[in-house]
Amino acid sequence: MWDLPQTLKGSLVPLHSLSNPLLLTKTSRWRKQLPQPIQELKVDVPPVLPPTRMPDDFYPDRVPITIIDTSSKPETLDRLSTFWLPELRQLEVKVPVIVVGCKLDLRDENQQVSLEQVMSPIMQQFREIETCIECSAFKHIQESQTLKPRCVRALKRIFILCDLDRDGALSDAELNEFQVKCFNAPLQPSEIVGVKKVVEEKLPGGGVNDRGVNERGLTLTGFLFLHALFIEKGRLETTWTVLRKFGYNNDIKLADEIIPSFKRAPDQSAELTSEAVEYLRNIYELFDSDNDNNLRPAELEDIFSTAPESPWEEPPYKDAAEKTALSGLSVNAFLSEWALMTLLDPSRAVENLIYIGYPGDAAAAVRLTRRRRQGKSALVNSFIGRPFYDNYAPTTEESYAVHVVDLPGGIKKTLVLREIPEDGVKKLLLNKESLAPCDIAVFVYDSSDQSSWKRATELLVEVASHGEDTGYEVPCLIVAAKDDLNSFPMAIQESTRVSQDMGIEAPVPISSKMGDTNNVFRRIVTAAEHPHLSIPETEAGRSRKQYNRLVNRSLMFVSVGAAVAIVGLAAYRVYAARKNSSG
Repeated sequence: MWDLPQTLKGSLVPLHSLSNPLLLTKTSRWRKQLPQPIQELKVDVPPVLPPTRMPDDFYPDRVPITIIDTSSKPETLDRLSTFWLPELRQLEVKVPVIVVGCKLDLRDENQQVSLEQVMSPIMQQFREIETCIECSAFKHIQESQTLKPRCVRALKRIFILCDLDRDGALSDAELNEFQVKCFNAPLQPSEIVGVKKVVEEKLPGGGVNDRGVNERGLTLTGFLFLHALFIEKGRLETTWTVLRKFGYNNDIKLADEIIPSFKRAPDQSAELTSEAVEYLRNIYELFDSDNDNNLRPAELEDIFSTAPESPWEEPPYKDAAEKTALSGLSVNAFLSEWALMTLLDPSRAVENLIYIGYPGDAAAAVRLTRRRRQGKSALVNSFIGRPFYDNYAPTTEESYAVHVVDLPGGIKKTLVLREIPEDGVKKLLLNKESLAPCDIAVFVYDSSDQSSWKRATELLVEVASHGEDTGYEVPCLIVAAKDDLNSFPMAIQESTRVSQDMGIEAPVPISSKMGDTNNVFRRIVTAAEHPHLSIPETEAGRSRKQYNRLVNRSLMFVSVGAAVAIVGLAAYRVYAARKNSSG
């Protein structure tokens, strides 16, 4: 419970769940915790003190504590993971562990390594370690503790969920409902007054945003302050109870069982429903405070301030969508980023929808359908508005670009282009189902270089053959880049021959340098929506189809002949029976 008035007057380390907590320390630096007569600092401290049992009434909660002192040598920290923690596990001592680094006053100011950094690997191995702190018995100081960013973000989301009227403060009724949800017991009016009084005393606040309590109730600032206070006073279980009730795990992320999983067939993809897109559009308008269709980085960060971190800080999402002149995102670019995340990782998209407050069933915000994609560097860059660069940089790894394409009739389609390096095609085709999720394959070649054209046609045949062999045939489009340069000799004849032989459209000429894309992105979408018009056919595939048609036709004749024979036999039997009966 949020028994704040009593808690604040109580002990620094109230361990309610333990019958006899065990405190492991290094040398006599624990004297900071002792009563005043024992707390006097002595110079002649023995190397190791005998086990000491604190009086039952030392803490207001009357929790007995046993203190066992150990050596102050550096090896003590190593022994923590090699002896003490394994020993507690072997003895099946089910208690939280607090690790305290002493002699903070002797630390070199230039020393950059903190106890937390040193302890991080150990805390990963031994989950029973609740926290680690640093202190100095000599100067009576303890390193001030603040909430970690991920905890702040989680608590902010919880606060917003509990602020039912969205007025930026928890009223008495909302605070009480929060208390009941988390601790199964209501707050008395006097307790609510006590909570607010504590916050007002600690956070008087000169500005509106600094106040912990306003005329409407407890603000987010006050809410976060209370949890920081709980942790400072050793009441970590209070904050963890709140986090658990709202679905968070030990990593302060939503637990796996809350996030839906999506099982997709190889030729299926995921996309947001129209309701989800409309919600995200409203979110964009809400956070685009100056209504300039430019969501600045700070505004984007504000949207994801209730998620553990922004999901678009790393590839493949970073720089995947077109940026405005002010390095922001237009509403189309914002929705395109969401479309890309839903396409690549629908569970993560749903998770982030939950973090930013999507109402209702977030799993219903995604539907499975067929996929749309493919491309090449300059083409991909022009797709999302990146400038053309003369300096050549070979493509060494896959990348994505996503944007909205306007079609006739006001129809909008989200197109995701996946650029695959030339040497990555062979690896891609090793997987039988690699083409299943592909809506269209685009082959881009340098129209001034005959060797580039030759390699593009070889790749086209490889992809077409793979589709014929596996049954996952995809429409294909050839793009003739660098149309601003002179074409290689016989270019028109060669391209016409290949197009006619394979039954696909002639190459689409473009010039990224001149900004002439020749509506290629609209053509890509159109070809993907009418796949039967652009599926290439190899010589082997054509022969196989002719053979299959011949076999199917023969089977049809055999079937008809068998039917005639059966009917004839049946008619003869009927005739014979009638003749015999008449005889």
